[in-house]
Amino acid sequence: MKKLSMLFVIGLLLSCKNESVQKDIVLWEPYNDSAEVAANADHGISRMRYKLIQSKVLDKNDVFLPLYHEVSKMTETEYGALKPLILEQDIFSIQKHIDANALSYEKLVLFYLYRIYKYELNNETTLNTVIALNKEVVAEARKLDEQKKKGTLPVVRHPIFGMPILLKDNINTTGMKTTAGSIALMDNEVADSFIVQRLKENGALILGKVNLSEWAYFLCSGCPVGYSAVGGQTLNPYGRRIFETGGSSSGSGTSVAANYAVAAVGTETSGSILSPSSQNSVVGLKPTIGLLSRSGIVPISSTLDTPGPMTKNVVDNWILLSAMLGFDTSDTKSVREEFPGILSAGLQPEDFSVMRLGAMVPLMERDSIYKETIEALKSAGAHIVEFTPPEVDMDGFLSILNIDMRNDLPEYLKAYSNPESVKISSVADAVVFNNTDSLTRIPYGQELFEGILADSTTAEGLEEIKAKLENSGRTFFDMAMDAHNLDAILSINNYHAGYAAVAKYPALTIPMGYKSSGEPIGLTFIGKPFSEAHLLRIGKAFETSFPKRKMPKDYQ
Repeated sequence: MKKLSMLFVIGLLLSCKNESVQKDIVLWEPYNDSAEVAANADHGISRMRYKLIQSKVLDKNDVFLPLYHEVSKMTETEYGALKPLILEQDIFSIQKHIDANALSYEKLVLFYLYRIYKYELNNETTLNTVIALNKEVVAEARKLDEQKKKGTLPVVRHPIFGMPILLKDNINTTGMKTTAGSIALMDNEVADSFIVQRLKENGALILGKVNLSEWAYFLCSGCPVGYSAVGGQTLNPYGRRIFETGGSSSGSGTSVAANYAVAAVGTETSGSILSPSSQNSVVGLKPTIGLLSRSGIVPISSTLDTPGPMTKNVVDNWILLSAMLGFDTSDTKSVREEFPGILSAGLQPEDFSVMRLGAMVPLMERDSIYKETIEALKSAGAHIVEFTPPEVDMDGFLSILNIDMRNDLPEYLKAYSNPESVKISSVADAVVFNNTDSLTRIPYGQELFEGILADSTTAEGLEEIKAKLENSGRTFFDMAMDAHNLDAILSINNYHAGYAAVAKYPALTIPMGYKSSGEPIGLTFIGKPFSEAHLLRIGKAFETSFPKRKMPKDYQ
């Protein structure tokens, strides 16, 4: 295997400054990943028996060369000096360093870019996470520094101001393609989605786009999480090819874990934020449907989809969440209500003595880390009610996804994509497109897409399923929550994401520790609709008293 980290170092030493020389530089070359694939052939998790690691269609030089002349200005010494100011720091700490002139917006961006180039251009450390970069991001950061020097920055600034953010590649963003991981959308050039507009209005810097499970893990059945035809196989920094990344917001979770940006935005239909957040030891929030706009996001289900923040800590989570809030007339589920408590939730941890939390007996019996955490919460003063959740009927869940996507994807394509560059207009078109080059486009098949076309559920039947499942999901949580006046139910990772999804309940996952193997595990707090501020206050208290997150050792 070629050590491309060495190519990168040589490239840095060259310090190319002009376009003609830059064209001759090779930062990355495709390599033979057969040894890595063979090493996973007997993996204990069948869907981790990969068929490939690197993308067959993405040339990393196309991603990384445009900003190379900027990144090459930073030396390893300067990068090392910036680490204490940025690495694992929360947003408020970073902003203080900028206010004190110990750090600039430009240096902040270059620090993250340097890390991305350092690890992603080395095939022995790459996570196959960053698949697009904003070519203007350094210039945008430099402009903020110039305004700061002149004293013309806005007097009142959101904490997200000037912070580099990565986006899951199903979120429409100007200047970068929005592919959902599919080759069919590789030329999908679109304007900013509503939440990206809000981030920019609040001063955030969009650093780039990250890989995901293709079509938000609604393409193939039993296939690897974190795989897309565009980006290849996303890998977990806590154990490359050993631990799953979680999905479908795989790149959002792995990039935050590896400190490639201040934070990232993911999306969830059922577990797609909770799973990669917990698998990568970061904080992830799946909000109540309607709290954040879904306009301009490649859909699975208009019933269940939502974007959400993924961060290294609870403070950053509420900052990113609040920066995306806003009523969107284009999203029928968008809510007009304002939630001022969110703006201060991370600064006001709940006192343990007033917390009332539900612990699931079956989880206490099967997971020692969960049980130890419950006991620790009791010792800290929290009131814990142990309960066994009721059995509820979840039949029909797949039909919600099938029929919604069959209807919602054409609406997205009609509203946002350019028919001259995107040649599909439906799921049926995508199935045909994929079959014309199945080895490249669908190496793991497209069983779920085929299932969408085969589903015969009627419109009336679908509404009945939605109503039934919402009642089932709420019954699952509410029997204990209502009987004991609980603030939240405690789960693990994305174990009960499906119930929370159909109930339309928010869920917050926070690092709870690590298994003996080193695999991360998260404690998940599930609450009633629009209780995000309360969940974040509870989460902040838990994180402060039980700080469990550790950086992945090979990305420090």
